[in-house]
Amino acid sequence: MSRSSRPDFPAPHLITTTADLAVFCARLHGERFVTIDTEFMRERTYWPELCIVQVAGTHEVAIIDAEAEGIDLAPLGALLADPAVLKVVHAGRQDIEIFVLKFGAVPTPLFDTQIAAMVAGFGDQVGYEALVAALGDGQIDKSHRFSDWSVRPLSPAQIAYAAADVTHLRTVYERLAARLAREGREAWVAEEMAALVDPAAYRADPETAWERLRPRSGNRRFLAMLRALAAWREREAQRINIPRPRLLKDETLMEIAASAPETAEALARARGVSKGFAEGKTGQSLLEVIAATRALPESALPEPPRVREGPRPSPGLVALLKVLLAARSEEHRVAPRLLASSEEIERLAAEDAPDIPALHGWRREVFGEAALALKAGRVALGAAGKRITLVPIAPAG
Repeated sequence: MSRSSRPDFPAPHLITTTADLAVFCARLHGERFVTIDTEFMRERTYWPELCIVQVAGTHEVAIIDAEAEGIDLAPLGALLADPAVLKVVHAGRQDIEIFVLKFGAVPTPLFDTQIAAMVAGFGDQVGYEALVAALGDGQIDKSHRFSDWSVRPLSPAQIAYAAADVTHLRTVYERLAARLAREGREAWVAEEMAALVDPAAYRADPETAWERLRPRSGNRRFLAMLRALAAWREREAQRINIPRPRLLKDETLMEIAASAPETAEALARARGVSKGFAEGKTGQSLLEVIAATRALPESALPEPPRVREGPRPSPGLVALLKVLLAARSEEHRVAPRLLASSEEIERLAAEDAPDIPALHGWRREVFGEAALALKAGRVALGAAGKRITLVPIAPAG
């Protein structure tokens, strides 16, 4: 089977008018679930440019042309907000971001098959193609993956490719949901979906943009400058709608924060800054931010990133916990990174009772309790055939 709509689906319907969209969405309000995907362009802009939205119900699939002249996507927004209709996506964080920008809210309720597949034992960040092959009885043709979806008219091949993203997804969802129900893992998935539907995850806050750069410095004046410059870049990139690196690359931002130039001539000496940029309105705006930040009092400077206090974790204990993590992941068929990250493993090795996800909820049941028992010397790791097992240790005396 090539990457085309499922054979039990009619040909995809291309929607280019508000009236057609309203009629289509009205029918879908009666569905138990719909599958949704988007195609967008972001290479030349800060904000994603939505090109098409693919939506499939039980027996129909539509390609919604978001760039069609005069189309109003409000009926789609109402469908996404309908609490009676589950919205199914795959690796949908970027799709959700677009919907938050377009409609002001996260679609609800929501189910992400990539996250669910990690809970169901399909590995870390499993791709759509792999899931379709495993659960959807199909094969994926990737030939249109890098299409320019802003070009009109859309070709029949593009439309078929786009439709397959949501028609095969229906089978993937149904079989994945049945598997999770059989294994009693629906609550596990619900816990993971909670982070996905948090609106705060999709808000770009200029004031915290500097944290993404992970500065390794205790110099509060430098950190204040970096914080101000990163916030300026975020707002400026949003204003003129270009990607951050096209305005200033990360390394250039770090260099400017360190040198804090006072003149256009000095700014132009920074790597990646042209003379025209430095002497123009944008460069002048940047120099004003630098001057204002230089004048900040000590009390307004940010504190350096907190360094974990206390003894460093034992490398041997970290290694043991990682073996345990792999063993429990294999036994319960769940992706290791869902159980615990490398940072959490190190905290678990170094601290008595760290407040980490691995020690809460279903993760504690699957991994956390065993990890604490291993630390306390109540169990040891052994081998039984080709598997790692936990061996109880009798108390001394």
